[in-house]
Amino acid sequence: MAKERFEFTTGLKKKLYIVAIVGFVLLLLGAILPSGSHDEAAEEIEMTEQHDASASVIQEINADENYSTDEAIGGIISEVAMEANEAGEADHGGGWLKRFAVNLWINNVYFVGLSIIGIFFFTLQYASQAGWSTYLLRVPLAMGSWLPYAFVLMIGTFLFFSHDLFHWTHSDLYNEFLPSGELNPHYDGLIAGKSSYFFLPFEGGSFPVFFLLRMVLFFWVWFWLFKKIKSLALTEDELGGDSYWFKIRKFSAIFLVFFAVSSSVAAWDWIMSIDVHWFSTMFGWYVFSSWWVIGLAFITLVTILLKEAGYLTQVTANHLHDLGKFIFAFSIFWAYIWFSQFLLIYYANIPEESVYFVERLLSDKYAPFFFVNLILNFLFPLLTFMTRDAKRLNVFLKIVCVVVLAGHWIDFYLMVTPGTLGANGAFGLTEIGMFLIFGVAFVFVTLSALSKSALVAKNHPMLEEAKHHHI
Repeated sequence: MAKERFEFTTGLKKKLYIVAIVGFVLLLLGAILPSGSHDEAAEEIEMTEQHDASASVIQEINADENYSTDEAIGGIISEVAMEANEAGEADHGGGWLKRFAVNLWINNVYFVGLSIIGIFFFTLQYASQAGWSTYLLRVPLAMGSWLPYAFVLMIGTFLFFSHDLFHWTHSDLYNEFLPSGELNPHYDGLIAGKSSYFFLPFEGGSFPVFFLLRMVLFFWVWFWLFKKIKSLALTEDELGGDSYWFKIRKFSAIFLVFFAVSSSVAAWDWIMSIDVHWFSTMFGWYVFSSWWVIGLAFITLVTILLKEAGYLTQVTANHLHDLGKFIFAFSIFWAYIWFSQFLLIYYANIPEESVYFVERLLSDKYAPFFFVNLILNFLFPLLTFMTRDAKRLNVFLKIVCVVVLAGHWIDFYLMVTPGTLGANGAFGLTEIGMFLIFGVAFVFVTLSALSKSALVAKNHPMLEEAKHHHI
């Protein structure tokens, strides 16, 4: 048991290469055969104009004291719905490139979350002194190896495509007057008021130093703590003793505290600031819940596949049952956060808040995904895992894990695409190809890391507890 190691075979690598090639082919076909855009119509306008139209309606509503709440929301719904049906990109030549950039960002955020949730799961077990998960802890630990690759991809994508992804990066939004002294028609007082959050210590519209510093800080601390914890875990394998368990527990607690803050701020920076006029105080929790569920699904899926391949023989149906309960419970938690955010905005009926859901509900591009998101990420795992036996059978666990992993990609697609592509958003070969490429890269890095050390911790003090785990 102590020397059990995962062998990353040439055959398995070839299968991953094939999937990656399929992904590249689909991505290439998506570029050659673009889908989802309007028929090269002259009616297409930039997504920024869609936001400007929404903002102008809001200002008119606020200025008109005779507007009732129902009239207000009705006005903005009809205005935004009209814009959503006609809006698009003015630059036809860069249409696919912008879609490529948006998909890069979606997958960056998705797989960054998957990576840090692996570390989060590992540290949570130590901080809570949990013993049941001891046999499978090396799987989530290996997921953290994606972080340096994720950092390069995130930084590179932002530096090359920031104007395509984030409306607040445009410099003409921050000056109320043009050099000629005339009023600047593109000036946005709301965005200008947030300039310090993005650009400090520079002026709004310059280089987003504060934004990038936060990104660098988060990745650096996450990765430093990951390397420290991994080093202690491997040293424990060699030397044994309880001291390393206590050291890992200490650094785990530090990671959890930092993660609690950084994950929320990262969600605000990387996703919520795309829809810069809109905000939700629940958004950090919402993104975390989505990350947490896909992390649990990936850990469960890899554990089952390893067990079926002859590894992790000590893992029993009781351990898998616990993982299944986690997925079941936190799928409900995700739905609770989703519904709470939606209900509060719906009930308050404030135009500047409601526009976020209007763009997703009244557009023929996104409305189907809006409901598919709820079905795949809430109803399907809820109904499938409702019985005890379903959480103990590999076939049900694998199906639900695959559905959840795909379903929450759609969740992130809905968070990012409407605010960047507007009515030119689509789901097709480009999206599938990019997801496959990122997925193969992430799995390759994770399995490579998994193959470099013992698959089960050799001297973990709770091995005996894990052996006798029964529920």
